[in-house]
Amino acid sequence: MKLRQGVAMTTTEYGAVLLDERSGSYWQLNECGTVVVEALAQGRGREAAVERLLEEYDVGRAEAEADVAELTGRLVEAELLAP
Repeated sequence: MKLRQGVAMTTTEYGAVLLDERSGSYWQLNECGTVVVEALAQGRGREAAVERLLEEYDVGRAEAEADVAELTGRLVEAELLAP
């Protein structure tokens, strides 16, 4: 998975913003969401995103996997991620 063509990502002090240039809508991501999307944008996949969360935050594997699944599901639904 990676960002769909036409979706721009800009990091901010508090995380990142995804801009869908096609629709003009945007999503604000917190720091954890930014870690996930950065891993996906690099083409590293969901498991790499889980590993990054485990490295950077005090969370268990089950919670990290659930968070990645929820966020990627929402981003796919919003057509911001390409499979």
